[in-house]
Amino acid sequence: MFDEEALKRVMAAVLRVPEAQIGPDTSTDTLPTWDSLRHMNLVLALEQEFDVSIPDEDAANLSSYALIKLVLNELMVD
Repeated sequence: MFDEEALKRVMAAVLRVPEAQIGPDTSTDTLPTWDSLRHMNLVLALEQEFDVSIPDEDAANLSSYALIKLVLNELMVD
């Protein structure tokens, strides 16, 4: 299991929004600041923060808080 507060903190910093805006409903559809460049930066920041390597096919699909949480949970179990 990983620290969800750390996830919110990383996402808020990279996507440049208040941490309070990050939650279960956060996605590329709900945050205008979540563009392709910030998406790449987010993947790199997540890998660094949680000491994981996110496969390219997963990285491309991380379009919401819920999906990021799911992938991180899977990676951190291995």
